Amino acid sequence: MAIFTETRVLPVSSYRPSRETLAVAAALLREGWPVAFPTETVYGLGGDALNPVAVRAIFRAKGRPPNNPLIVHIAEPGQLQELARKIPQVTHKLIDWFWPGPLTLVLKRSPKVPSEVIGRLDTVAVRMPAHPVALALIQEAGTPLAAPSANLSGRPSPTTAAHVLRDLNTRIPLILDGGPTSIGVESTVLDVTSSTPVLLRPGGTTVEQLREVVGRVALSPKAAMLTRSPGTRHRHYQPRVEVVLVLPRAELTGVVEQYWSRGLRVGLICSETARLPRRPDVKVHVLPESISGFAKGLFAAIRALEESGVDMIVVQGVEERGLGLAVMDRLRRAASLVVDEHGQAVVTA
Repeated sequence: MAIFTETRVLPVSSYRPSRETLAVAAALLREGWPVAFPTETVYGLGGDALNPVAVRAIFRAKGRPPNNPLIVHIAEPGQLQELARKIPQVTHKLIDWFWPGPLTLVLKRSPKVPSEVIGRLDTVAVRMPAHPVALALIQEAGTPLAAPSANLSGRPSPTTAAHVLRDLNTRIPLILDGGPTSIGVESTVLDVTSSTPVLLRPGGTTVEQLREVVGRVALSPKAAMLTRSPGTRHRHYQPRVEVVLVLPRAELTGVVEQYWSRGLRVGLICSETARLPRRPDVKVHVLPESISGFAKGLFAAIRALEESGVDMIVVQGVEERGLGLAVMDRLRRAASLVVDEHGQAVVTA
C-alpha cells in the first residue's frame, strides 16, 4: 500500500465546485489513485471503476476484504449501458423517480466491469449520486467511479472530511472537503435482476417510497443474495468501544445507570425527547427527534463519543419505518449488545 507524507485536503463548494479543484482530483483518479469526495449519503473513496489497478488501490487503502463488492457511481443514466446488461423495464422507472439520489441498483454486470469491483460476482451495483461535487468529479475524470465509504474497513462511515482524514491520513493522496453530508447513512441497495425487486440494504431511499413507485418490494433476501450488496457480508459501522443498542420501548436511563454504576465511562446517544440520566459525568449527544436529523448526526456522534474516551456507548433505537429502517440496520451491525423492551440483553457479536 502506498504511504503518502500527508493527505491533502482541498475545500470545495458543494454548490459550485471549482473546475481547478476538480481537475486536481481527476488527474489523480486518471493516474490510478483513490480520492475521497462528498456525496449526499456519506463520503466516498473513489477510483476509476474500469481500471483494475485503481480498484485494488481502494481496497488496499481501506483494508477492505476483496470479496466485498463496490458501488459504481455514474454522472448520467446513459452510463449504465456500459456497466450492465439485461436492464429490466423496472430499472428505467426507478431511475426516473430516484436518480440522482441515494438508491443503488444491482443488475447483471457488463464484461467491461473488472472482477475486482464486483467481488467476482455476476452482478454490479450502480448509483447516480445527488451531490454536485460527486457528479462534477465523475464528469471531470471521464469515467465511472467505484466508491465505497471513505473509512477504514469496518469503522463507522464518514460524514465529514475530518472523519475521512482520521481514518485514511497518509493512506490516500487527496480529500475533497464539501462539508457535512446531508443524509448521513448510505444508499439503499435494491436488486432488480428478478421479477420482484429485492431490498438488499436499507438506506436513504425508503421502502415505502420504492413501493409507491414499483409496487411490491421483497424483504429478507436469502444469505447468498445478500452478498451482492456492499455492507452486508462483513462487520461494519463499529467504533473501537462497545455499543449497546436500546430498543425504542426499553427503559433507557436504567441501562445507562447500570453501566455507570460499574464505574464505566458511558456515552449516550439519544433524541431530544429522551429522559436523560442525572449523571453529570455521562457524556450525552442529543440528536434531533426527526428521523432525518437523527440519521444525519448518528455516525458523527458515535465518532465524537469514541474520541472522548468513553468505555462504551449506549444508543437509543428508533422505530423501524421509513429512514428508521436504515438507521436500525446500521445500529444493529455496530452493536455488540441489544436491549429489548423487556430489559433483556441479547449478544450480537
